[in-house]
Amino acid sequence: MKEKRTLQSVAKIMGAFFRDHRRMPSYQEMLNLLNVKSKSVVHFWINKLIETGILEKDQKGHLSFTKNAFGIPMVGSIQAGFPSPEEEELRDVMSMDEYLITRPESSFLLKVTGDSMSGEGIREGDLVIVEKGREPKNGDIVIAEVDGEWTMKYFTRKGKTIVLEAANPKYPPIKPRSELRLGGVVTAVIRKYHQ
Repeated sequence: MKEKRTLQSVAKIMGAFFRDHRRMPSYQEMLNLLNVKSKSVVHFWINKLIETGILEKDQKGHLSFTKNAFGIPMVGSIQAGFPSPEEEELRDVMSMDEYLITRPESSFLLKVTGDSMSGEGIREGDLVIVEKGREPKNGDIVIAEVDGEWTMKYFTRKGKTIVLEAANPKYPPIKPRSELRLGGVVTAVIRKYHQ
C-alpha cells in the first residue's frame, strides 16, 4: 500500500513538472524533485511507472506519459432528475483528451467571448474544441470567417445559400456578402466552475 501511494506521488510530481515545462524531467532534475541522492532510486520509480502503464519509453529510450496517465476515475453515472440510490464504484479510468477529442492532429481550442451562443449553453469564458476539415451539417456549430470577421454560429445550408445563425435572438442571421471561410466545427464545450 505504501509503495502504491509513493508511486502515485512520483507520478503527480512528474506530471506537475511536465505541465509546467512541457517536457519530462531529466534524471538529475528527478533527484531534486523526489528529494533523493541516488539515480538508482529514480531509475527504480521510473521502471515502476513504466510497469504500471503510466510512462512509456520510445525506441531511443525517451520517456513520455501514456495516454491514460492523465486520466481520472470514471465512477459511474449520475441522475440529473431525482436522486438515485446507485453506489459509487470505480468503473474505469478516462482520459478527458480521448473522450473530448477524436482527431487531435486537426483539433484546436478557442476561448469564447460574447453571448451569441448563450441559448446553446455556450457562455463567455468557456473553451470550445474545434475540428478542422470536418464537413459541417445543418445545425452544427461552426467557426467561420465571414467577410473578414471571425464568428461562432449555427451552420445552415439552404440550397446554395449558407446562413449562420446565433443561439441568442438579439443577433440576426448572417449571410455572407462576398466571402465565407470555414475554420472548423465545434465538437465540445468545456466550462470550468472553480479555479
